[in-house]
Amino acid sequence: MTSRAPHSLHPPLRLDEAGEPLRLLNVHAHPDDESSKGAATTAKYVAEGVEVWVATCTGGERGSILNPAMDRPDVAANIAEIRRQEMERARDILGIHQVWLGYVDSGLPEGDPKPPLPEGCFGLVDLDEAVGRLVEVVRAFRPHVMTTYDENGGYPHPDHVRCHQISVLAFERAGDPDAYPGTGEPWQPLKLYYQFSFHRQRFVALDAAMRAHGLTSPYAERLAEWEPDPAHEARLTTRIPAADYFAVRDQALLAHATQVDPKGAWFAVPLEIHREAWPTEDFELARSLVPAQGSPEAPEDDLFAGIATRPGPGGRA
Repeated sequence: MTSRAPHSLHPPLRLDEAGEPLRLLNVHAHPDDESSKGAATTAKYVAEGVEVWVATCTGGERGSILNPAMDRPDVAANIAEIRRQEMERARDILGIHQVWLGYVDSGLPEGDPKPPLPEGCFGLVDLDEAVGRLVEVVRAFRPHVMTTYDENGGYPHPDHVRCHQISVLAFERAGDPDAYPGTGEPWQPLKLYYQFSFHRQRFVALDAAMRAHGLTSPYAERLAEWEPDPAHEARLTTRIPAADYFAVRDQALLAHATQVDPKGAWFAVPLEIHREAWPTEDFELARSLVPAQGSPEAPEDDLFAGIATRPGPGGRA
């Protein structure tokens, strides 16, 4: 069920009130999501000695092969095992511990009307059973902070929506001693965040920076059709300065070779322009049992903001 990266050599810069390292649990739908959403933030916290686990809901078995160089019959025939191997490489690059929840990819239904989801897939599993499986992970790891997707899944993939649903319910139920007996001692995380990196303001900034450098922006067509949504932008509460770890993010993303074309749109914007134009990864604070520290006007810069800590061997409070 689990995979572990080599033990981190980074001493914790901050400890919780009990003197233990801070802990972060990222819940994702498929292998590669941990690298395309918040990976630089993950790498930053690992470098600070934070213990980071990723819970991956499915094996990505129905994911398309998006890299032309990997679009071969032998790859398609072994996609489930190959995606596990890709996840192991990304895990080691990021320095995380990784847990497979063990569900089967739902695929992305297309057409009008859309076809039904395949029998036995994650999008159709019993919700309470899936929540219990994630609660067991939460109780085993005891994270201070969790991250997942918003109610739309970040985009409306059935696995992303299901991932949101079980993450919110696990956050709410893991601390309840009467919920899910036999899955470990109750543990209540203190904060739950939604991934928020794919928002219009960020792409506007990247587009403008590309043009300022005399380069062709890969986002012009997309932005022409993307109407501003002030209500959505106002949901952003937290910006993590992670530019120093964008290169690690990119290495982890490239480890998912079936999913990422190194010559594609992901890498059309040079790394230095990414760092210059938008040096943060962004989140929405969705639930908090500690006083909120951020707002759209003055975003947080730390997922652990508001949580009582004390200096670790690295000396930062």
